[in-house]
Amino acid sequence: MAAIDIKNIVKKYGDGFPAVNDISIDVQDGEFMILVGPSGCGKSTLLRMIVGLEDITSGDMMIGDKRVNDLAPRDRNLAMVFQNYALYPHLTVYENIAFPLRLAGASNDEVDKKVRDASKTLELDEHLERKPGNLSGGQRQRVAMGRAIVRDADAFLFDEPLSNLDAKLRGQMRTEIARLQKRLGITTVYVTHDQTEAMTLGDRVAVLKRGVLQQLATPRELYTNPGNLFVAGFIGSPPMNFVPAEVDGTSVKMPFGTVELPPEKTANAQGKGLLIAGIRPEHFEDASVKDDAPAGSTFRAKVDVVEWLGNEAYAYIPFEAPPEVQKQLTELERELDGDQMRTQLVVSLDGASRIAEGDEAEIWVDASKIHLFDPTTGENLTVDESRAGRIPEREDPKAKEKAEKMADQGEQVHSAEEA
Repeated sequence: MAAIDIKNIVKKYGDGFPAVNDISIDVQDGEFMILVGPSGCGKSTLLRMIVGLEDITSGDMMIGDKRVNDLAPRDRNLAMVFQNYALYPHLTVYENIAFPLRLAGASNDEVDKKVRDASKTLELDEHLERKPGNLSGGQRQRVAMGRAIVRDADAFLFDEPLSNLDAKLRGQMRTEIARLQKRLGITTVYVTHDQTEAMTLGDRVAVLKRGVLQQLATPRELYTNPGNLFVAGFIGSPPMNFVPAEVDGTSVKMPFGTVELPPEKTANAQGKGLLIAGIRPEHFEDASVKDDAPAGSTFRAKVDVVEWLGNEAYAYIPFEAPPEVQKQLTELERELDGDQMRTQLVVSLDGASRIAEGDEAEIWVDASKIHLFDPTTGENLTVDESRAGRIPEREDPKAKEKAEKMADQGEQVHSAEEA
């Protein structure tokens, strides 16, 4: 195993466009690092530069203590798992897993031991003599992971490995990958556009936009303390609500009413004029079922639509937004691959709520969870000063529990060693 230190990496193509623009990320030995962002943000390009399939325009790529900018992929000792599995259709499962070992000239005894050990770990024993065409998508992905495991690589690199699977299988494979990485303790860099994968798998998550690193933090920190409007809109499902807001002292006036915030949350927002307030759907509740609702944190609003899901419900409350706020939300919608930033509140309700469509309902909001954003720069003005900056201090990836994470809530290269 080895740490991966990405220092000021830039990737420019022939037209001078920076697909990756001055990114620095230090991946600790044994850490599970996620690269996440919308299509075209540069995450797969960065991964391919780590493994050596893309040239680096400038900056230093360090694996362990070695600068590897000029090393061929085969000399970097990294194992990559591709989106399309990259299996040899004419070879059995056994031989697909054994391929990198045979390429390296390993003895038959060594090959057999490592293949069977990997097969046992991935529960592939009964499929060793089958060919990829006779396997399910999840089984093929496990074969691709087995081929990575037998290499004794310094790190695993995953390029959107679950995107070809159906929703149920994605959930199962996500759990398997998390358990495997924890068991092996191997440095892992995982690319995805799915924020659910990012939040449930990663020790830390790097959020990218247009080739620029927006924030690097633990999943919990991204959720509770997003650095800017883009990160706040990208992380969370359903997405964060954004509404126009005006600050007067500790009072924040929004379309649905005025709430009081702690002084430290409004200190950086004084004199800024019109702002954007961000509130997650889960930080609302039907006041009639919220016994401990703090005084002054309720408002009345007419509910347009209610979606009841059994254990919870979503209520939709329309509001008016001035042109400058609507412009920023339209731009954010474009950056988030078309996720609609509509001028309506999405409010999460307890399943016991009796609020119905057309009701004038009393809604409770947790004012302490409100964020205030500058509509011009997108900066979070309520960010915890102890965590200020684009890259907060990280937690020890081996010490923290995975369960703390968002449970709250074609031509292909067959393998990097052949390149």
